[in-house]
Amino acid sequence: MVARPGHLRDVSPQVSSNADASALPKRIEAPEFSGKALDALRQPLESGHVVVARSAGMMRMPARFLLMLAANPCPCGRYGLVGDVCECTPTTVRRYQARLSGPLLDRVDLRVHVEAVSRAELTGARAGAENSASVADRVREARERAAARLKDTPWRLNSEVPGHELRTRWQPFSGALREAERDMERGLLTARGLDRVLRVAWSVADLAGHDRPEAPDIAQALQLRTGISHGVPVAAGER
Repeated sequence: MVARPGHLRDVSPQVSSNADASALPKRIEAPEFSGKALDALRQPLESGHVVVARSAGMMRMPARFLLMLAANPCPCGRYGLVGDVCECTPTTVRRYQARLSGPLLDRVDLRVHVEAVSRAELTGARAGAENSASVADRVREARERAAARLKDTPWRLNSEVPGHELRTRWQPFSGALREAERDMERGLLTARGLDRVLRVAWSVADLAGHDRPEAPDIAQALQLRTGISHGVPVAAGER
């Protein structure tokens, strides 16, 4: 059998969602994939490469991408919704949510809970919403800060910087990691998770124009990872 690049290799470096693979059955929700298929994402998410082993040899191919995993809270989609009734049993809900394994979720940097949108929200303008042009300007400036910091290094983006470099070469402000360290002591954050929090915190700091991540930047990165507020306001849509 000839080893050929799959979807993860084809989208590198792009954005891949669980509903855009033309060669795969269309599945809108990530838990509808088998556990084996989902856990196969762990290695490329960690290393940025896919390794295909065959009797004739081994092939290592680049697979650096952004992965978006969309999922309902349960098979019927109503679990936890205010004013609606879930048709699933507790066992069904637990089994459904368990399809996204802990090791896979440990490699997911941002977890966003999205509430159902009302008809009024769909048709009306959002007061105080930032327009796309303003967001694009902030992102461009943040990218420029990161590029200046990473100049003369092998890395271009915060997401590419190894964890030990973030802990030694580019450290946050003194005391900024206190909340993250508490989460590690309580078992809420792994060593891998800490590295990923640091990468997100650097992006948050770049967007805010900070020279290094401050405590609020770390807190926001923790909230984005766990959905639990750490001294910052809960974002719109969070429960």
